Amino acid sequence: MAGKRTASQSSLKPDPRFNSVLVSKFINCLMHDGKKSTAMRIFYDAMDRIMKRMPDINPLDVFVQAVEHVKPTVEVRSRRVGGANYQVPMQVKRERQQSLSIRWIIAAARNKSGRPMFERLSDEFMAAYRREGEAMSKREQTIKMADANKAFAHFAW
Repeated sequence: MAGKRTASQSSLKPDPRFNSVLVSKFINCLMHDGKKSTAMRIFYDAMDRIMKRMPDINPLDVFVQAVEHVKPTVEVRSRRVGGANYQVPMQVKRERQQSLSIRWIIAAARNKSGRPMFERLSDEFMAAYRREGEAMSKREQTIKMADANKAFAHFAW
C-alpha cells in the first residue's frame, strides 16, 4: 500500500494550467503507473468538456465545488472493545476529507464504462457540482452509516 500514496501536501507544486495545488493532487491520484502526462491530458480534457457544457461557469470552480460537495464530515471506524468490533462514528480531519473526496470521484468515474475517461470524469464533476451522482451517494451512505451507529459514539476516545 505504501507505493500507492501521492506526494505530501508540502512538496506538491501547483499545476501549470490552473496554478492550483488541489488540481495537481487530483492529477497525482488519477495517475496510473507513473503516467502523469496521460493523467494531465484526461483532467484537462475533462475541464475543456465542462467549459463547453457549462459556458457561464469557470471549470475550475466546478471542480473545486465538486470536491467540496463530496467531502464527508463523519465516517465510521472499526474499534475493538472487549472482544467485539464496533463501528464507531468519528469526525473526519480536513486532509482526509479531501483525499476521500478525490478518491470517491475518481472511483465513480472509473466504475462507469463505455466512454473515454475524460467524459466520465467531467460528468462526475458536473454531477457532484449539482450535488448528485455516484460520489455524492457514497458520501450520503457514509454519513448515514455514522448516524446509524451513533449509539457507539462513546467508544471514540
